Amino acid sequence: MTEIAFHFGAADKLAYACRLLRKAAGSGANVLVVGDSATISQLDADLWALSSTDFVPHCQGSAEASLQKQAAIVLATSVEESRGVRDVLVNLGNVVPEGFEAFNRVIEVVSTDGADRDLARGRWKLYAGRSYSISRHDLALKRTE
Repeated sequence: MTEIAFHFGAADKLAYACRLLRKAAGSGANVLVVGDSATISQLDADLWALSSTDFVPHCQGSAEASLQKQAAIVLATSVEESRGVRDVLVNLGNVVPEGFEAFNRVIEVVSTDGADRDLARGRWKLYAGRSYSISRHDLALKRTE
């Protein structure tokens, strides 16, 4: 069954996603990131702005299947855009992505914004209602340790 993890308290959701994706790519994971088109475009720009030593190999979901297969990270507006097998789904969107159950792991990144937290609570309830085991990672606690 798919493992669900909520990463709560990201002061800057996209900066946190960049760090998370850099770590995932370094570990050899194949990741699909989904979100609205503005978020995906900004994340793409942010990943390209990382230093050359922090390069994260990625492509857009509109890329050809051969390119997606080579990239550790695929950025898309829906799960359907991914043309390859991915281990991890990172959700930067406001709803539970259709097809999430095809992944070994789903990571929900949640900012400190009240509206974002409220939407995350709804996603949590949906996963819990389907009997998924959910882990919670409070990023604010990590900053104070």
